[in-house]
Amino acid sequence: MKAILCAFLAALFYAVNIPLSKLLLDSVGPTTMAALLYLGAGIGVGIMALFMAGGRKNSAPLSRRDIPFVIGMIVLDIAAPILLMLGIRHGSPANASLLGNFEIVATAVVALFFFKEAVSLRLWTAIALITAASALLSFEGGESLRFSYGSLFVLLATVCWGFENNCTRRISSKSTYEIVILKGVFSGLGALAIAFAKREPMPGLAHICEAMILGFVAYGLSIFLYVRAQNTLGAAKTSAYYAVAPFAGALLSFAILGDRLSWMFLFALAIMSVGAVLVVLDTLVKHHTHLHSHIFSHCHDGTIHEHTVVHSHGHDHCASMEKHTHKHPLAQLEESVKNRQEQ
Repeated sequence: MKAILCAFLAALFYAVNIPLSKLLLDSVGPTTMAALLYLGAGIGVGIMALFMAGGRKNSAPLSRRDIPFVIGMIVLDIAAPILLMLGIRHGSPANASLLGNFEIVATAVVALFFFKEAVSLRLWTAIALITAASALLSFEGGESLRFSYGSLFVLLATVCWGFENNCTRRISSKSTYEIVILKGVFSGLGALAIAFAKREPMPGLAHICEAMILGFVAYGLSIFLYVRAQNTLGAAKTSAYYAVAPFAGALLSFAILGDRLSWMFLFALAIMSVGAVLVVLDTLVKHHTHLHSHIFSHCHDGTIHEHTVVHSHGHDHCASMEKHTHKHPLAQLEESVKNRQEQ
């Protein structure tokens, strides 16, 4: 029961990112906001690491071979949150929350074409449904037949996180804390440098603290709780519980910001829900039948984002049978540490 609670809290903590970011964007520039969110996650997880030295002691550090993937991860984590903040500023937060599901599509397509990984028929169906729902959410309506700038920015952010997920997956067996701290601190500093170059005005100290605390909760703490849940529930069940995050974000947007509930949104929500259920089924069924499976669990961040720092995927190889489960990027090391301790 405790592990299930952790999984739901991880989803809820990430879900608050978009509506609360929308409120802060009234006082903080989008690039500065992205920087502060990531810095909050990196610094917060770094402080957590100081109190969990036992977990870091047995971690495999990053090596020179990992440098290309680390650089790719950081660069993409600079671009993605900036695009997301622009999307939130210029569009509907409820739409932005649901459009986060397009990260599944981006991650699957990148894995297929760049890393030659198979995608099941069920997942292809989910991809088609999520893509269709994303198009509906992006449509401005009326006779213009134009897509909203806000939705386009969010979709571009999910594409960046799709590439970032695949980069992070290549190093996900290494130190959890190194990965999170590198993501948070260097991506945050990179975004901050861009904000200075754009001459975005720096917000007051109160807004800086609020944005960094939000980053720690929505990205850093969300990932931490996700890892804790996965240690007990396993990758498949935790991914299934975490799938509520985009929908929780949409509901919170209506509750906090009073977004208008349109028929187009409800129609897209129904299609997106079916696609999300198919992703969960693909995760659970293939996990239990030990097929060559591809399970996409997403949290930003990048997540994280995780969206997370959030939002990344890793491999779990089983020697006795061909099984590949895409796990939360930061859970791989925790499992490796546990195995070493048992030996």
